[in-house]
Amino acid sequence: MSEFSAFFDNSVLFWGLLSCLIAQFFKIIFNFFSTGKIRFGIMFETGGMPSSHSALITGTTSGIGFQLGFDNPIFALAIALSLIVMYDASGVRKSSGIQAAEINKLAKRLDPESQLALKETLGHTKFEVIVGSLLGPLITLPGIVFIGSPLNIFNLIIN
Repeated sequence: MSEFSAFFDNSVLFWGLLSCLIAQFFKIIFNFFSTGKIRFGIMFETGGMPSSHSALITGTTSGIGFQLGFDNPIFALAIALSLIVMYDASGVRKSSGIQAAEINKLAKRLDPESQLALKETLGHTKFEVIVGSLLGPLITLPGIVFIGSPLNIFNLIIN
């Protein structure tokens, strides 16, 4: 198998990325229920419900564990990275968003003509991270078990 086709046969990568994409799509739905408005642009923003970062990292981690074994050191490394990503999403990035909101208020108060508008939705609440972290394995593991790699999907479509 060539390196190019081997890349497209990587089911862990495919299903992890698909978990992230589906989480981004769910943001449209959750945003609709919270605001009553359909806003497709939210798919391309950070923050919000659910955490697509958490879905990506936990989906990929669960796929690694499933394929290599849950006692494999690579799985342990993936768990460590997952914890860092989820902590960062609900901690550091959330704090950065709060700071941006305060800086925006301060800029408007000091200069009502100010065009400064820092992005305020950078991180996630802990609940958004938990939902994303559950979504990843819920998409990745059945995808790997029942469908497999993207090449299998391609073959199913062609044949």
